[in-house]
Amino acid sequence: MRSIYILMGVSGVGKTTLGKALASKLNLNFYDGDDFHPQENILKMKNGKPLTDGDREGWLKNISDKMNECPNGAVFTCSALKEKYRRFIEENSETLIHWIFLYESFDVIHERMKNRQDHFFKPEMLKSQFDILEQPKYGLHIKVNASPEETLKNLMRKIEMPQIGIIGLGVMGKNLALNMAEKGIQVSVYNREVEGEEEGIAENFYKENQEYFDFHHFSNLTEFVNSLPVPRNLILMVKAGNAVDSVMNELSPLLEKDDLIMDGGNSHFKDTERRISELKKKGILYLGIGISGGEEGARKGPSIMPGGSMKAYERVKKLLDAIAANDVKGVGCCTYISSGGSGHFVKMVHNGIEYGEMQLIAEFYHFMRFYLQFEPRQIAKLFKEWNKELNSYLLEITIDILQKKENKELLLDLILDVAGQKGTGGWSTQSALELGVPLDTITSAVMARNISAYKGRRNSAHKAYRTSHDNSLETSINEYLLPAFRTTQIINHAIGFDLLEKASAEYNWNLNLSEIARVWTNGCIIRSGLMESLVKIFRRSSDHLLINPGIIPEIKDNRQSLSIIVSEAIKLNCPIPVSSAAINYLNNFVSAQSSANIIQAQRDYFGTHTYERTDRVRGQFYHTKWK
Repeated sequence: MRSIYILMGVSGVGKTTLGKALASKLNLNFYDGDDFHPQENILKMKNGKPLTDGDREGWLKNISDKMNECPNGAVFTCSALKEKYRRFIEENSETLIHWIFLYESFDVIHERMKNRQDHFFKPEMLKSQFDILEQPKYGLHIKVNASPEETLKNLMRKIEMPQIGIIGLGVMGKNLALNMAEKGIQVSVYNREVEGEEEGIAENFYKENQEYFDFHHFSNLTEFVNSLPVPRNLILMVKAGNAVDSVMNELSPLLEKDDLIMDGGNSHFKDTERRISELKKKGILYLGIGISGGEEGARKGPSIMPGGSMKAYERVKKLLDAIAANDVKGVGCCTYISSGGSGHFVKMVHNGIEYGEMQLIAEFYHFMRFYLQFEPRQIAKLFKEWNKELNSYLLEITIDILQKKENKELLLDLILDVAGQKGTGGWSTQSALELGVPLDTITSAVMARNISAYKGRRNSAHKAYRTSHDNSLETSINEYLLPAFRTTQIINHAIGFDLLEKASAEYNWNLNLSEIARVWTNGCIIRSGLMESLVKIFRRSSDHLLINPGIIPEIKDNRQSLSIIVSEAIKLNCPIPVSSAAINYLNNFVSAQSSANIIQAQRDYFGTHTYERTDRVRGQFYHTKWK
């Protein structure tokens, strides 16, 4: 990753001298910001006239453009006296910028400037720079009251301080730390010590990686917090729920105003909102960050969904972009979601869609192997053909699973058919109930995992209900498999994005569905060719996916294929919950006349709940004495 170091401060503070020494120390190219001034700016300063903000805009743009041309990083000098100048550079550069503020008193610098030869900046103009100087509240602050050699040593000590701390060295925490270190980000890591359970984890992590990276590592929380420069940036990578609150209770008394905590676990979005509120009273910033991609994503680049304080996000935006996966245009798969717990909500829905996709693949495999009598290698070959079109990560890994053997036996056949889950799928269902959103495929996938846990009961029921399979299928059924799979995939995504749209309206999040789809195109578990197309579809309209003009023809063409596959599977007594839920959802969704009118009549009959009439104005309610 390109790291740009910018030495800033008033003229005469020693930016060029120290900048050249730093560039030499870091083996980076050096660029003097003064060299990027347009000629008219130089002439103006030679004539003793201060530059206006308009004069500086072209200069700052030239510097930003040059930064973007430095593939290996560089050291720059730039006075950058006002916050808006620094913000301009940040917004126009694609790099991770390290700001280094050099300072000394007016009298000391003025005396130095008197001794400078052949420089266009006149000593008389120094006061105007001090007048407009807005000292940054971030970055490294270096007082240049020592020799250049001593100042460089002081600067290097601060540069080598960690920029971020990670709490929790489980699979995700370790791999995020390695991801950051590989990008040139200094990382401090902490893991608790629990006798007999968690011992020496931070120390062992350091030793395992010391050949390549120099991690600051701690098993004492206070020492860990003190290792970070203020304002501190910390990422929690601990199990969602009580564990997060436990760490927060221990951590927050050690923090100061404007320190930032980022929860990178799968916390419930309402817990995130509660924590934001609690920490705000102490002046501590908080981001609920959805991170998707598993072990590989954390190490090589995940999809990142931050929600909470915009101020906090802007502070760590470049850092998060640096470790995220990139989309097809090279832009980081990280975007600010919205306020409150929105980041964790979006990650929750991602996982809900993931539940549906995983169950969809699983049930098609199950149907083809045990009811259509396909061999695993045939299914793997078929999935491989499908994936030329679908480009699905989950399908890709399933192909590998279907070919993995242990002692010449398919490893899959040795895995117990009881599916685990961490709760996010169920949370999606609960949220859908609260918001009044149908969530058929995702809920069916959650329930399929639930029923898988009843292994003993299922074994008993299998014996009691055992029947022979009637394999009299349509001879052409194979041609319906891919269209049915694809249709279910689209419906599952439509359901998930519909939940996002309803939550956006309910919680005033103003979610950008296109941007959410974009950060799900790489790094995350549900990345696919379909997700790539959703970026463009939702850019044009955030309406329900199934009424999108580009989607309707495909659903119309393939609806019958899905009906055939589901009906044939059911005739063979093959469980196919997500596909069944998909066709039922679709049939309900496209029905102008549903069965709900008789439900309303029943409700009015036994509970006087009233009903609306088709021959009267909507919004007026009626009750009938039915007997």
